[in-house]
Amino acid sequence: MIQEVTEAQEAAQPLVEEKTLTLYDLIFSGGPAGSVVIGILIVLLAVALYIYFERYFKIKGSSKIDKNFMLQIKDHVANGRIDAAKILCAQENSPVARLTEKGISRIGSPLDDINGAIENAGRLEIYKLEKNVSVLATIAGVAPMIGFLGTVIGMVLAFHTLATSEGQAEMGTLAEGIYTAMTTTVAGLIVGIIAYMGYNHLVVKTDKVVHQMESNAMDFLDLLNEPA
Repeated sequence: MIQEVTEAQEAAQPLVEEKTLTLYDLIFSGGPAGSVVIGILIVLLAVALYIYFERYFKIKGSSKIDKNFMLQIKDHVANGRIDAAKILCAQENSPVARLTEKGISRIGSPLDDINGAIENAGRLEIYKLEKNVSVLATIAGVAPMIGFLGTVIGMVLAFHTLATSEGQAEMGTLAEGIYTAMTTTVAGLIVGIIAYMGYNHLVVKTDKVVHQMESNAMDFLDLLNEPA
């Protein structure tokens, strides 16, 4: 008898439906303002990823150079084969090779002029390597602020609903509006972190190429300083 009463009580209790939160809900349940902010952050993420991978493969390709390149250049210059040295630089087609070619084309000029020409060419090569990298830094700083702006807008709208309902607003509806507004901050932070990490990685890779250019430029100038 007791068991039958217990079963009847359990049957009478309402079933609590467990709500799951999907990515789609996070993006599109925050209202028009939240959806617009999330859309902007998705565009910024796409731009950041494009710039990162485009620059990464460009910088990686620029860092590749034949280990025997400078030895061959030294051999050609020492034996007076200037045209052969220029052809070798053209075939290598890298920042180091272009700096070396610039120096070779100035052989016969004062050493200070050759050094100045190499430095000017080096600045141009660094500018090419760093093209659009600053955009990543901008996205890293702007994305979290855009996400926070979306959260502030969502909070304002949520409390406006509470104020205009004269205290009749359901707490569940209010809470849902708040957590969907907070998703813009989460999205902004994610985009900002990805862009920041990508920016710093590209800076490190670029510094390695710059060091490589400086090292080979010094080797070339030392070659010109060697006694005949």
